[in-house]
Amino acid sequence: MIKIFDTHAHYDDEAFDEDRDELLKKVHEAGVVHITDIACSMDSSRKMPEFVSQYDYMYGTVGVHPDDIDELTYEDIDELKRLSGENKIIAIGEIGLDYHYDGIDKELQKKWFAAQLDLAKALKLPISIHSRDAAKDTLDVMKSYGDIGGVMHCFGYGVEMAREYLNMGYYIGVGGVATFKNGRKLKEVVEYAPLDRIVLETDCPYLSPVPFRGKRNNSGNLTYVAEEIGRIKGIDVIKVYEGTYKNAMDMYRIGG
Repeated sequence: MIKIFDTHAHYDDEAFDEDRDELLKKVHEAGVVHITDIACSMDSSRKMPEFVSQYDYMYGTVGVHPDDIDELTYEDIDELKRLSGENKIIAIGEIGLDYHYDGIDKELQKKWFAAQLDLAKALKLPISIHSRDAAKDTLDVMKSYGDIGGVMHCFGYGVEMAREYLNMGYYIGVGGVATFKNGRKLKEVVEYAPLDRIVLETDCPYLSPVPFRGKRNNSGNLTYVAEEIGRIKGIDVIKVYEGTYKNAMDMYRIGG
């Protein structure tokens, strides 16, 4: 039986409200042994411990996405610290920088990114990093912190940037984009990165792989991502499953 670890999902999203339990049962029975549900806001962070407690095979994170930092306070950071001690909370995330939209406050994003990196470093927890259209600033901030450990989620940059993060000890999160015709950069990163630094992720309900692109994603679709990684690297898909599962367990420091 294959063993899959979906390292980045959003099953607390309202997109799953109608059939969440049924879907999760189905994907778990199909070989998705573990899932990490990722917080994006203070609201989702507060709800995360209770949410993941409902599923034996699910872990959670706490953290605030760069799109949600406008009203963040240091009291919130203190609350994240408290929440991080709850059962089955295993990382700080999804945190980072996102310069995609006009009118964003880059300095404010960097302030709260740094505050959450400080938290992760103090707590000795791995991080899940979101970086979009902010390559240089993300790298500069993270270099100043060294290897906290964790994953570059939904990696969207090229091989040169991947090399920087791999050299710092971070994992590369690979999902549905690897199957896209216009996913050339990620395909090149998958080819370059050693298998022992790659983890599988869905970002569900987003970023479904081909042939389900544009539809609601779920962890069961990771078989298509694993097959594409195997094709790119010229290795048997079983090696991809085994390697990425071990990587995820190591990255999240589960089981010792």
